[in-house]
Amino acid sequence: MGRRIAETERMIIRTHEAADVEPLARLWCDPTETTYMGGPRDFGRVCESIREDVALPEQPTFDLWTVIEKATGELIGHCGLLDKEIEGHPEIELVYLVVPRLWGRGYATEAGEAIKNHALMSLACDRLVALIHPQNRASVRVAEKLGFRFDHSVERQHGTMHLYVAAADKPPID
Repeated sequence: MGRRIAETERMIIRTHEAADVEPLARLWCDPTETTYMGGPRDFGRVCESIREDVALPEQPTFDLWTVIEKATGELIGHCGLLDKEIEGHPEIELVYLVVPRLWGRGYATEAGEAIKNHALMSLACDRLVALIHPQNRASVRVAEKLGFRFDHSVERQHGTMHLYVAAADKPPID
């Protein structure tokens, strides 16, 4: 089994296993899931990238991880932390994807909170960002619940995105 990154009441967030490759690739190829993320990816390329990740002798500190629902043992998402360069500055981005059939049930918020806590406590990050498409109201709500605040708009490969920032000293909204 992959190494546990975080655990919540309803899910386990862990490093990838070989069996995760195709379910994760299907998630990234889902047009609904990727509407605000530049659209569906190429299935073969995503599979290759995840297989390369699984094969690494040492997992990177910042990565996307598999999200497993405890009650069913089912893979339900891909969440984590990514190194990003934004406007010439290094940043750590919090990313959360949950299968569309589970949207609206708090899974993204729950996973995001666990990963944010991992970043702040285990990795000593003092700042995280989230790049969110301006029309993705659901992701904005999740980010705000996690204590992220709108900073400014940035131009990215797939168009204008809103940059949300969470600093270690800013508590989330109740």
